[in-house]
Amino acid sequence: MNDDELKLAIREHAYLEGDFLLRSGKRSKYYLDKYRFETRPDILAAVGERIARGVAEFEPEATRLAGPELGAVPLAAAGSLASGLPFLIVRKAAKDYGTSNRLEGAYEHGETVCLVEDVVTSGGALLEAVEALRDAGLTVRTAVCVVDREEGGADALARQAVRLRPIFRASEVLEASKRPAKPHG
Repeated sequence: MNDDELKLAIREHAYLEGDFLLRSGKRSKYYLDKYRFETRPDILAAVGERIARGVAEFEPEATRLAGPELGAVPLAAAGSLASGLPFLIVRKAAKDYGTSNRLEGAYEHGETVCLVEDVVTSGGALLEAVEALRDAGLTVRTAVCVVDREEGGADALARQAVRLRPIFRASEVLEASKRPAKPHG
């Protein structure tokens, strides 16, 4: 699936219109429902390949990926399969049973991780994940996301010395249906 086909697939399967309350607390007339593209193997595989390429290009020192629960977990898994890098799951809070871990998966203190995220608006979930990863002694400088809504997330992350590297910007996805997909080949 080329980039134009992937943008169109995300638009066709995940774009919803209406009145939505976003995690950031903002209201929006549109919503990109990540579960509608993350649960499709064809789209997930293509996104995993883009994540692997993004990590190789923008954070080549990464020894593993990390994805905040719940939405970024399939993306981290797809990126892991495509890149060969293991991944961590960043819980919203440490579980209160078993190992009581906030981070799930093995890692070594001082390793560099690349965060993976689905749709970024204000960057709130990523900022919480950055804090948890850094508290565990991991280095975080880069986050790769599927779609940047272009509503301040990149700036919020930059203030914490993390570069946001979107596969697509929301404006590109929203325009996807207005242009025919380029022929493959």
